Amino acid sequence: ESLAWPPVSAQAASLLEEAADLLVLHRDFAAAVERCEAGCHSLGPGPGPERCLFITSSAEVKCSLCVVGIQALAEMNRWREVLSWVLQYYHVPEHLPPKVLELCILLYSKVREPQVMLEVGSTWLGDQTNKSLPEYGSLLELYLVHVLLPLGRFEEAEELVRGGDVLNSEQQQAFLGTICESRCQWTQQEKMHSAAEKQQDEAAETVLGALSQKLLTILTLLRRALRSMSSHFYLLPYKKMLLATFLLYLVVVRLDPASPTSLPFIYKLVQLFRQAWAAVFSPVHRPPIQD
Repeated sequence: ESLAWPPVSAQAASLLEEAADLLVLHRDFAAAVERCEAGCHSLGPGPGPERCLFITSSAEVKCSLCVVGIQALAEMNRWREVLSWVLQYYHVPEHLPPKVLELCILLYSKVREPQVMLEVGSTWLGDQTNKSLPEYGSLLELYLVHVLLPLGRFEEAEELVRGGDVLNSEQQQAFLGTICESRCQWTQQEKMHSAAEKQQDEAAETVLGALSQKLLTILTLLRRALRSMSSHFYLLPYKKMLLATFLLYLVVVRLDPASPTSLPFIYKLVQLFRQAWAAVFSPVHRPPIQD
């Protein structure tokens, strides 16, 4: 069947088969993406007839190449590149095939990034040519359920359902009921979230209050200890301590302790240092030592 295609389409179909084998059988996702890119480049930019109801074989091959490429990128956890990768071959969102748009919506919904498809989906659904496609209704429902409602865009969802002439009254009522139910669930979740945040704030305030009280107690005890130490330091004989320190400096720096002439002086210095030590560390009521 591929022999009846133009040479370019036959080359793209061959690359499509290789990419599918690499994806499914060999699990070589990077190589599968390379084959898909080569196949899409061989087909060139999509002409206008690709968007008609009569889809050419080239358009089908190109769509299949993009589908395989999306799956390979997702397997490599490169889902952030999917939308830009697809748009480089279709250039504008309106030209995306329904199957490619469906995969993109489901992919970004699964990774909890539905906002990526917000503008793309709205542009595609607002195009008059796409409204004539048989997949339009299912894609509208997919866009509502997986993009608008998870983001809380209830007004936009209602405008999209009421504004289009594609849906009949029964479909509109069904979609509006789904939107109303989702809005109620969203409101309940917000109330529960607000209550949980309030409880967390109250718990944090309680903890901070307890910590502040402990800190205040510690600071009070520290102030009392500093007062006691300062009052005790006022009673120390600073003159004797300074004199002992100066004499010790003379012994260590200026005198030779091994010299016999230094022994009487060192003995007197030791006696003076003992008196100063006893005066500093003795009880306050003890009478001071006389020189």
